[in-house]
Amino acid sequence: MGKLLFAIPLTILLLLGAIFMTSLRHPSDPFQSVLIDKPAPDFTLPAIKSGQNTITLPEGFSRQDLIGKVSLVNVFASWCISCRVEHPLLMSLSQADEIPIMGLNWKDEPGDGANWLARFGNPYTLIGDDQKGRTAIDFGVTGAPETFIIDHTGHIRHKHAGPITADDWNTKFLPVIEELRSQIPAQSIRNN
Repeated sequence: MGKLLFAIPLTILLLLGAIFMTSLRHPSDPFQSVLIDKPAPDFTLPAIKSGQNTITLPEGFSRQDLIGKVSLVNVFASWCISCRVEHPLLMSLSQADEIPIMGLNWKDEPGDGANWLARFGNPYTLIGDDQKGRTAIDFGVTGAPETFIIDHTGHIRHKHAGPITADDWNTKFLPVIEELRSQIPAQSIRNN
């Protein structure tokens, strides 16, 4: 009986060691989504609430707004310091009309997202208010900012956790976006 009590923990320890060694040989991206190549979750989000500053706010959005074009879904919040880091790049992309950018305002108090956009600018084609965070959970969001590339069929093709830099845009986003745009049948292209 004493040998059995010793053998069980030793077996568990050896199994855990084997799992650990295997993960060292085959590292994976801890931020990569299991939703890659799967349809974006079904959602409908209302528009964000106006804040103290009066700005024109786009309507809310739903999964249906992602169909027919390659687009970005960017998760942001007024309380997110890293969102400020990537915001100038998003503004540049918006002003150059590079790609439709849909904003998912995550867990902000009513009016805070609108005030933030009034202060820093609005790069978003549409913005949805995800005050409770349910849609972000369905997308597998672990923090803000996160950005998803969605293809013309509404499938998630890439996830980026953290602020997007110019280097990220050029080396990670553009190649994927160009490839996805080349796959859109000519008769179904809209706003691309």
